[in-house]
Amino acid sequence: MIGLPIIDVVVIVIYFVAVLLIGIWASHRIKNREDYFLAGRRFGKFVQTFAAFGQATSVESAVGLTVLVARNGAAGIWQSITTVFGLPIYWITSVWYRRLRLLTLGDFFEERYGSKGLAGFYALISSVFFVVVIGLGFVAMTKTITGIVTKPVEKLSVVEKAEYERAIELQKLEETDSENLTLEQQKQLEQLRLENPRKEFSPINENILMWVVAIVVLLYAIIGGLEAAFLVDTLQGVLIVILSVMLLPFAFQKVNDTFGGSGIMGVVEAARARLPEAAFEIWGSPAMLDFTWYYLVALLVMSQINVAVQANQLTACGSAKDEYTARFGFTTGVYMKRACTLIWGVSALLLVILYSGIIKNPDYLWGYACRDLLGSLGLGLVGLMIACLMAALMSTVSTLMITSSSLLTHNLFRPLFPEANEKIYVWAGMFFCFIVIIGGVLIASQFDNVFQMLQLLWEFNIILAAGFWLGMKWRRANKLGAWCSMISALVFFGLLPIIIPLIPGVKTNKYLLKTVEPITVVRTYNTRQVDVIKRQEEITQWNNLNVIGKSKDRCPAPLVVGQKFDTKYITPQKAIFWTQGLKIDENGQVRGSGMLSLELVIIDKMIYNLSKNPYALNETIRITIRTILPFLVLILVSLFTKPDDGIRLDRFYVKMKTPANINKEDDARELMLSYENPHRFDYRKMFRNSNWEFEMLDKTDIKGIAWFSVGGLVILLLLCAVVSIGN
Repeated sequence: MIGLPIIDVVVIVIYFVAVLLIGIWASHRIKNREDYFLAGRRFGKFVQTFAAFGQATSVESAVGLTVLVARNGAAGIWQSITTVFGLPIYWITSVWYRRLRLLTLGDFFEERYGSKGLAGFYALISSVFFVVVIGLGFVAMTKTITGIVTKPVEKLSVVEKAEYERAIELQKLEETDSENLTLEQQKQLEQLRLENPRKEFSPINENILMWVVAIVVLLYAIIGGLEAAFLVDTLQGVLIVILSVMLLPFAFQKVNDTFGGSGIMGVVEAARARLPEAAFEIWGSPAMLDFTWYYLVALLVMSQINVAVQANQLTACGSAKDEYTARFGFTTGVYMKRACTLIWGVSALLLVILYSGIIKNPDYLWGYACRDLLGSLGLGLVGLMIACLMAALMSTVSTLMITSSSLLTHNLFRPLFPEANEKIYVWAGMFFCFIVIIGGVLIASQFDNVFQMLQLLWEFNIILAAGFWLGMKWRRANKLGAWCSMISALVFFGLLPIIIPLIPGVKTNKYLLKTVEPITVVRTYNTRQVDVIKRQEEITQWNNLNVIGKSKDRCPAPLVVGQKFDTKYITPQKAIFWTQGLKIDENGQVRGSGMLSLELVIIDKMIYNLSKNPYALNETIRITIRTILPFLVLILVSLFTKPDDGIRLDRFYVKMKTPANINKEDDARELMLSYENPHRFDYRKMFRNSNWEFEMLDKTDIKGIAWFSVGGLVILLLLCAVVSIGN
């Protein structure tokens, strides 16, 4: 690692050796496919919890939240923590995967719809999805670690220095009240926003770093299967928790040392002096105008629907020794992630207090803090932080790699070679692990924008969601309906939005470059010391422009701590139809970037002008259409076509009502009783004599829903307490 002290390198090497030894140990316990892909279904609550936590927590979680908080204040925490409302749903759905008693979620489509073709289609689409997610995880990891080890300004190349200076100019313009910007400066601001220049550069080669981590993941996961992945997840989960709290005490102490305070009140006083009142708004913040209640609801519904159909859900829950362990481990692991999110948010606020005047680009705030707070101690803590960041990536990558491998082996390779022995299937799984991880690294080299691409990937799962949800709970859903739903969603939401922009002239088409109209927002705040300093900088800038005759008519009035003042915020002119917005190419031409939102193009052309809408409303419309349309297609096709085989449906639904037993012989005996009497559990149906297979909640269901609802409420109350400190 170029630029790191030897003690930090030693810590990283020790971590790599530890995970490799776990992989070697786990390899001796593999006897068949179930051992390799589901670890023999023998994990208990502790491992299941950290496995779920490791999957839910990726490398950009803490760092990405820091960026959100630096840009948007406490509203950034609110944006990241709202998924806490989905915890009670996980308590219910996690049982489904264990009761399926299947090797992969692709097997669900074969068993429920009687179609190996649907299972293979699901396996292929899901594997492509996971390959891209793995690739983008590598991008996030390398961006974060290279941000920790950066070049001094004096060592930048000529090209890097020019980009650095443009980044400084962008920073100055964005920090200036829009009312004090000249027309020329406003145009320059929009131009630089499109360009998005970097401010910091690293001596670490990102490609080499990605391949090193990929090889380590391959070595421990490919030889040890899911057991190695989950055991390493347990180690990595502990490291991620360490990552969550590592900066907090150091930042807390430095805030007091820097600003002359002591204890919690010292930090509170520093927060009120160093951060504006707007930084502690979690609702209605001018920096978060796009995060409306209706957009939040639409995004939450889509995310819950999409997460359920991800194949790694079965990997996480199906490997548990019984169904209570599955639901307890999975939901608790996800809850831990939400709790850590709050800790990351508090740490981020402390970092903003400390470094807002030093680090202007929030993308580099976490890395700078690591160097400043941990590096000076010489204890290898920077190396431990890097190991934690790698752990966050590797815990996700290893599980997704094994999940993809099991799908490709069981739902594509097995139907082609049904007579192969268990050893051949395990070797095939190892081969697909290799293909998946290599594919992820190769894709990582092609992408740079992590967060926007990840948002698209989460939405992409809507292609498969209707077939899963309606297949699980509606008897009338049939094979043809599932096929039509998946193919239409794939074509309209996946293929066409990628293929159409490849046509020459589409990305530069004037109509398709249409943006929402900017909105001027006025907010009234109490003046704090940071506002006084910022206003003085604006006055100085006005005076400098006035000397050369380029200032506006009126000089900004000075501010005094405690007085009321108004500030104006002009929302950016965001693209309506392009998922990654507008960018400027090497020729200086504005082009659409990302995928084309065909649904919004159709609405804008045929119904009404979307440029009049707030950006959040357009995004809500797009998300709602993508969520509803696949379900609507499946329902309509199923209603007007022949139902699936009734005997197969009876066996499937009675199995889903039969609790999974920890003892395999007892479980098989209970299943046999259920198959002999398919109506054995009909008394549990919520809607008798209907095609809907919803079950009445039992005491365990109600207790879990109550506990995790209360737990989510506690997290939200703690967030409110943090926010109140700054007001």
